[in-house]
Amino acid sequence: MRPTPLLVANLLVGVAFAPPSLHSQSEYDARTLATKKHFADRELAALNEPFVGVHTSAGIESGLFALESTGPSTQPLVEAANAFLASLSPTQVIQTHFAVDDPEWRRWFNVDNGIYVRQGTSLREMSDAQKATARKLMAATLSARGLALADAIRHTDRTLHELNDNAFYLGEDLYYFTVMGVPSATQPWGWQIDGHHLVINAFVLGDQIVMTPTFLGAEPAVTRSGKYAGNTVLQDEQNDGLAFMRSLSPAQQKDATLSSIKTRNNIQAEALKDNAVIDYAGVKATSFSPAQREAFLQLVHHYVGNLRDGHADKWMADITAKLDQTYFAWVGPTDPDAVFYYRIH
Repeated sequence: MRPTPLLVANLLVGVAFAPPSLHSQSEYDARTLATKKHFADRELAALNEPFVGVHTSAGIESGLFALESTGPSTQPLVEAANAFLASLSPTQVIQTHFAVDDPEWRRWFNVDNGIYVRQGTSLREMSDAQKATARKLMAATLSARGLALADAIRHTDRTLHELNDNAFYLGEDLYYFTVMGVPSATQPWGWQIDGHHLVINAFVLGDQIVMTPTFLGAEPAVTRSGKYAGNTVLQDEQNDGLAFMRSLSPAQQKDATLSSIKTRNNIQAEALKDNAVIDYAGVKATSFSPAQREAFLQLVHHYVGNLRDGHADKWMADITAKLDQTYFAWVGPTDPDAVFYYRIH
């Protein structure tokens, strides 16, 4: 969906606009309602802007993506999506199925359900049979690693539920599914899962899949109590990102570093940033040694590898072919306990 390839890893876990005082399923205080309106107003303003796509200040970069056969079939996705839609009740279909060019693609947020109203049908609203079809759709789209990561992120919301007095707006089943277009082997279509810290948009055309924008986050990143004690999220992405930065020469680190201080949210392509202007920054991959290039591609694969295997391989081949046009940027210190941000662009 986005005209420029952008992989973003934000490894600072924090609390963003958590509802301060929701006491029951029927009570909102004025402050929390104002926060809820804040997100609704932001979304409305963003949707009023025509879609352009992420680009640099020089404009859309042409020739990055081609409409071409990728080899691996998307028939398992088509079958899984049709089975999912067929399992829904008429009311659920109405709230879940949208046109392929519906702005529902752009309606997603990483915040919790107390302050953002989502579209579609949630896992909580599904029967066991419906949940099984939803899971088959996820499994047909994601790799085993990607499916496990999605599960781990949902589990963190159960942990937050436990840590926040069983708050009704948190839970591992408060993740909403929508389908855009009619699942087809030839016509464009796709699906979305939208929830707290987990958002996946999968666009399908023929045998091509574009899984972006995607938001993967965690709070807490390491669970120490409750039902999912021991659950961890994004630890390889965190540790390997830091290790790669530390492997760079002093000159390369200087080029990569946008700021040595991490004090704010540095995410560039977050929710409602469909038309973000993001210029290339950091150290260019042309300066990497063979060993650094290999480690860099492995870091990229942590994200691309969440897509089903055959299609992820195609994306990795495309990225490898354009590696000399790719940058690595860093914000924050590099000590072992550093809080940091990095961007691959």
